[in-house]
Amino acid sequence: MTGSDKLPLVVLISGSGSNLQALIDACQAGTLPAEIRLVISNKASAYGLVRARDAGIPTQVVAHTDYASRDDYDTALAQVIDQSGARLVVLAGFMRILTDGFVRRYLGRMLNIHPSLLPKYRGLDTHARAIAAGDKEHGCTVHFVTPELDAGPIVLQARVPIEPGDTPESLATRVLAQEHRIYPQAVAWFAEGRLALGDNGVAQLDGLPIQP
Repeated sequence: MTGSDKLPLVVLISGSGSNLQALIDACQAGTLPAEIRLVISNKASAYGLVRARDAGIPTQVVAHTDYASRDDYDTALAQVIDQSGARLVVLAGFMRILTDGFVRRYLGRMLNIHPSLLPKYRGLDTHARAIAAGDKEHGCTVHFVTPELDAGPIVLQARVPIEPGDTPESLATRVLAQEHRIYPQAVAWFAEGRLALGDNGVAQLDGLPIQP
């Protein structure tokens, strides 16, 4: 596959970038027919920027602290994304709540991965909440991003059992391993033209509604 055949995408991060690394590895292995054009972080200290540079991928810091409002920040962020030529925006631990206008701009072209079996446990501290609730299983979800937080159409999920004696940290480790497996798969489906957000707001794979 030539570079012109690969889906151009941009990855947004705020931290260590382990899901970014999974995407980089899949691109290098040829299982993800995409080209990461740019990695953007709102934090200059994010280790994911080092991962990107080590892989020869351009990086840019768009610091939210440089902008007076959320709208101003998202406007600047969108300009950087659009200049990259990306056709898909991949959120990989990007710890910002995006404005409705930003989300609508990329509706159907923006994916996120969340560490719970959505619709359970939107927001933060998902592992601790699952343990506290006495759940038997936990997991992660890839979904299209919509204006409502962590409520977009589900693309793919992975489940892990909650074991006796699990802590939020031990559970997070096992969930993260599944994130690294399913996120490249979901992005590959999009790159191959198999995954889309239907007009009815339902995620579709090969033209059929996805049933979580």
